[in-house]
Amino acid sequence: MSRFTPVRPGTVTPALAAPQSPSRRRTFLQAGGTLLLSVLLPQTAHAARILAVRVWPAEDYTRVTLENDSELKTTHFMVKNPDRLVVDIEGLELNATLKELVAKIQSNDPYIRQVRVGQNKPTVVRLVFDLKEEVNPQVFTLQPVGNYKHRLVFDLYPVNPPDPLAALIEKSSQDKPTTIASLPPATNPASGTSSAPSSTPVEKPEIKAPAKTEEKVRVAEKSDTPAEKSKDKFAHGRTITIAIDPGHGGEDPGALGKNGSREKDVVLAIAKRLKKKFEQIDNVRVMLTRDADYFVPLNVRVEKARAVQADLFMSVHADAFVNSAARGSSVFALSEKGASSTAARWLADKENAADLIGGINIKNHDKQLASVLLDLSTTAQINDSLKLGKIVLNELGGINTLHKQAVEQAGFAVLKAPDIPSILIETAFISNPEEEARLNDGAYQDQIAESVVRGVKKYFAKNPPLAKNRFA
Repeated sequence: MSRFTPVRPGTVTPALAAPQSPSRRRTFLQAGGTLLLSVLLPQTAHAARILAVRVWPAEDYTRVTLENDSELKTTHFMVKNPDRLVVDIEGLELNATLKELVAKIQSNDPYIRQVRVGQNKPTVVRLVFDLKEEVNPQVFTLQPVGNYKHRLVFDLYPVNPPDPLAALIEKSSQDKPTTIASLPPATNPASGTSSAPSSTPVEKPEIKAPAKTEEKVRVAEKSDTPAEKSKDKFAHGRTITIAIDPGHGGEDPGALGKNGSREKDVVLAIAKRLKKKFEQIDNVRVMLTRDADYFVPLNVRVEKARAVQADLFMSVHADAFVNSAARGSSVFALSEKGASSTAARWLADKENAADLIGGINIKNHDKQLASVLLDLSTTAQINDSLKLGKIVLNELGGINTLHKQAVEQAGFAVLKAPDIPSILIETAFISNPEEEARLNDGAYQDQIAESVVRGVKKYFAKNPPLAKNRFA
């Protein structure tokens, strides 16, 4: 049936045929004129509104984030003598939230001395960052994702960043415990080393600490002679470098617990305890991919581990699930052929989305890196990762329920270093209120760290690290 009703010739709708009064005609014309003007004339632009300001200072770089209700257009330039970064933001009016940025710059910020904010033009706000040194700025926008609206991001990187390996060697020499007593050269205990830096790994008289740690006692229990009891079976005569990666950070809080705990805080605390315990072992250096609350892109975490020629990479996380009853520890390794389970694939997808939440500059991001690293990943690397993961998982089973009894595999971007055995440790479920409370307990964090250290020791006892070309 046709949707149109035909009109016969000569017929006129009575309402349209009726004569209109002058007043009705004027009303009609005014309404029509108003409608025509609203269509033809440009509308006054709605000024964008700043919703939040955040600052994430770190030695790697300082990030400043402006979260707003619409995408912002900016221009920026550098000024010398003294060094300044000037940013003009269009379509914006100065408000109280934006003014809060001034007070959020900390005195210990490595790169920003202070920031000045002002209305440069009626719809243009100018930010002036007074800098402590010359920086390489990256200014970019992020589309809404998760709980975030539009974000305007300023990443300030040092123009001359330090060499990662040289910086690690220097820092490790400062962090090592001071010597207490010397032992005969024939012995090589697992206590601290001299704080003096060394250019080559050499055998040196070692310290005998007043009291042995739990790890040292466990090793000694398996030995028969006094010399064997004091011998460190972990260092294997050369320096071992371990990269520990606390997941998430900065703009990316990770999983959230029922009582407000944030994954990024919990795993950083555990990673710092791990670092401290590993550094009590002779000839061991530890690099944290982040040592404070700031975001590190997934590919940069891998690059950091490779830059210091790490022998081992461990990414530390706290799991979460919609069902708060889920509990237990898990260990994951990389897979080239797909995930070992639907749950492993789901978790890998969730962790790989960290860059979207944390925020990366797409223009400077090497889109090919992930695929290249995956192509280069060897079967040997994955097999070593599985060996390491199995031992660490077994040790974690001594202090917590295991969510899965075997090491699972999936395409985790952060595990794609082609030449470094790499595992991802889900310490517990932060979404489980009971495990959330334990994750926030210092004593339990220590237990997790001790379990992982024991597992790594056992792994290297069975799989001594190969010699590498190093200058320290």
